[in-house]
Amino acid sequence: MPRPATPIDLWDASLQMFYLTVETHAVVSMRLLGMAGLWNVTKSENSRMVDEKSDALMQSAANAVNATMTGARPDQVLASAIRPLRAKTRSNSKRLAKRGPKFS
Repeated sequence: MPRPATPIDLWDASLQMFYLTVETHAVVSMRLLGMAGLWNVTKSENSRMVDEKSDALMQSAANAVNATMTGARPDQVLASAIRPLRAKTRSNSKRLAKRGPKFS
């Protein structure tokens, strides 16, 4: 049986959710600006944003199921589910931010 969650464990889980939310907002904003012609994006960005979701969500669900089946605490289940989503939002945010706004 796992040890009880500490306040730090719960804080970390909520912090990971916060990071996921902020990164998601940034990625959506940059992609919308790209669709409006105001942000430098590749031609494949629209199809990429659809294709990447199924893989990340499937991995997230698999991680959560695996953590639950092995008796992890709720905060550990949440952390395992967030991990692949954060990996995708973090990489997208960095990649799109590097491209920057379109000035011409």
